[in-house]
Formats: sequence, structure tokens, C-alpha cells
Amino acid sequence: MFKKLSLAAAAVALSASTSFAATEVTWWHAMGGELGKKLEQIVQKFNDSQSDYHVTPVFKGTYPETLTSAIAAFRAGQQPAIVQVFEVGTGTMMAAKGAIYPVYKLMADEGEPWDPSKFIAPVVGYYSDPEGNILSFPFNSSTPILYYNKDVFKKAGLDPDVAPKTYAELADFSKKIVSSGAAKCGFTITYAATWIGLENFSAIHDLPYGTLQNGFGGPAAEFTFNGPTQVRLWDDLKKWQDTGYFQYGGPGGGPDSAPKFYSQECAIYMGSSGSRAGVIANAKNFQVGFSTLPYYDDVTKDPKNSIIGGATLWTLNGQKPEVYKGVAKFFTYLSQPEVQADWHQFSGYLPITNASYDLGKSQGYYEKNAGSDVGIKQITRGTPSDNSKGVRFGNFTQIRDVVDQQFETVLSGKQTAKQALDAAVKEGNAMLREFEAANSN
Repeated sequence: MFKKLSLAAAAVALSASTSFAATEVTWWHAMGGELGKKLEQIVQKFNDSQSDYHVTPVFKGTYPETLTSAIAAFRAGQQPAIVQVFEVGTGTMMAAKGAIYPVYKLMADEGEPWDPSKFIAPVVGYYSDPEGNILSFPFNSSTPILYYNKDVFKKAGLDPDVAPKTYAELADFSKKIVSSGAAKCGFTITYAATWIGLENFSAIHDLPYGTLQNGFGGPAAEFTFNGPTQVRLWDDLKKWQDTGYFQYGGPGGGPDSAPKFYSQECAIYMGSSGSRAGVIANAKNFQVGFSTLPYYDDVTKDPKNSIIGGATLWTLNGQKPEVYKGVAKFFTYLSQPEVQADWHQFSGYLPITNASYDLGKSQGYYEKNAGSDVGIKQITRGTPSDNSKGVRFGNFTQIRDVVDQQFETVLSGKQTAKQALDAAVKEGNAMLREFEAANSN
């Protein structure tokens, strides 16, 4: 009798565990280091908050590597439910017909709350289709800002509480820093030729990066970033490199840029607001200042907003219905002001919802942490124009590589800035036409 009861009880227990097993939701992401650890903590708190769904985060490498892996996995029918894609992959994802499950539709289908007005305007504008529907879930949005070494400024006889606002001041400050021996170089820039040095530069000066509203108007857009002001910046960067004011940190994200700042070799660093946590952690022997990106004050007296960076979470088709219920629940969890504010305040990424920004204000976070709101103020500065709401083009990851290559020919003296930018536009437009043809059906 005892054995029969035990067997029966075991059968019931097995049945119960099978019935109530959490639905698995896989999330491929590109967050390494401290950001990756924080991401895993956020996921763990969601998993602990309920028992129906279990989100498993999987680190897939850099942003380009994660996007490439997701595309390959989808073609093989082995795609995750969620993939983190950086902002320049938006055009590619939008063109992937049948691959994505738009977040606005997902949330409506699953009956989860979804109000675009709760997100800050730059996020809504960048990740929406022409009808204003948000296609992917905003997670880690950033914008570039200027970091500077207050200790070096003091040594150079500069006011440590005053950052360079214009490119003229940037050159003047760099001259004083280098000539005084306070540091070997004035400034360095991550994404010197692309996100910061061309895309944001064009937006801030209200210059077109391409036709058709910088690509937002459709795949037939063409690049136009070879204008006289963009040429002027590349010429100046070459000149400033030769005088020692500027040091190039490498292509793409400029892997050597941040170390030049951390080691105090360069006094000023232009990088992502999402790097704030890393910058503070690595600035072990000096005090960091924060400010907005510089501009040419003879081109504009009223600089426009900077543009968005970072990434969003795309839901991929091909999963079971219960998986999408879990994805929607997870996105609702991520939307909570407390979750968003915690992520924003830890990382330096923007508070993507108005409620999380307001929560930070009420907590006194921005008063206690100088410069922590520089990015949000800069990206919400004024009213975005067609030139400053962002850039959206297909094949953009590969096109950025072309721009990097052309920029390096300027720094090495092989081409003038005009020649290099003309070549980048020509090659980039050819790649746009290839993308348009491949996605015309």
C-alpha cells in the first residue's frame, strides 16, 4: 500500500512539475563586462518575480556579431525569441520581411499595456515606422557626450568647471593642455568618423546626412554627408592630429580612445553617455567632468539635439504562442519606472521613459551626481528637424566600415577630406542600391 501511494504521489508530482514548467524565453544580447552583469541581474529579478516564464540571456559578442548571428539563426530556423540590435541595424531589421514581430503589435495581441507617449520623444521617433508605431522595445538608448579630466585642466591653467563648448574652444584648450605638458594630447573620440564625428556632428549642425529625411523616408535615400562643414571637420581633425591636439583611437568604436583618457594621455574624451559607469570606474586617479558635444559657432548659434545610439530589443517570429506571452510580460517588467531608473542610473544610458526620468528627479539623483543628465538634456534640446532625428539606412554597419577606411586615408595624408568624403558617399550609395535591390520584393 505504501509503495502504491508513493508511486501515485510521484506521478502527481511529475505531472505537476511538467504542467507548471516555466516557458523558456531566450534573449541574445551584446552586453559584456559590468553592463552584462547588470543585465543578468535584471533578468534574474524578473524570473524571481513570477514562475510562468524563464528568460535566459545569452551573450553573443559585439553588436555587429549579435546581429549577424541572429540573421543566420533565423535562416536556419534556430532564432531566439528576443535579440538586441544596435540602432544602425534598424533599417536592416525593418527590411527583414517576415522575421520580426513588431513590439506594438505583440503588446496589443497579448493585452499588455503599451503607450508610446510614455517614452521620451527621441526614442519614439527613431524606432517607429512611418505611421508612428514603435517596432522594437527600447532598452539601452544612449547619446554621445564630452568627458574631461578636471585635474589636467587645473595643471594646464584651465578652469576645471568649464568644458569647451565649441570647436574653437576645443582647439584652444587642447593647445594649452599640450603646450603646458599637462597631458600629451588634448582630446580623443570614439566613433571618430561615424556616430560622433559625422552622424551626430551633422545632426547638431542641422546638416543633412542623406536624402529622404536621412533615410527615414524610404530605401531610395542617398548619402549627402560630404558637405563643406563635414569636410571642414575632417580637415581640422587631420590638422589637430598633426599638432598633437587630437589622437585617433581606431576605427569603429575606437578601442584605444577610452584607454587614452583613462591613462590621462588625453584630457578630453567624446564617448557614449552609456559609458558613464565605465568612465567613472576607470578614472581612478582624477576627477571627471561632463559636458555636451562641441560645435562650430560660426555655423550655428543654436545647436540641435544629438541623436540616439545604443540598442533595442527585437522580437523574432517563429516561436510558440506561449513564448510571446512571456516576451510581452518581460517587456512590461522592463518598462517599470523603477527598473528603467535603476538601469539608467547604473549605466549612464538614457532614461527611456518619462516616468523613469521623473523618478530620478524625485530621488535627487541628478543633483547628487553631477553631469548625469547631460545626455538627456542634449538629446531633447530643441525640436528635432529632418536632419537631427537620426539616420536610418540599410547595410549601415558595412557602410560605417567604408567611412572609417576613408577617414584613415585623411589622417595618413593619402587623401584630402573632400576626396575621402566624396569617395565614402559614392561607395556608400552603391551599397544602398544593393540593399534596396535585395529587399525590393
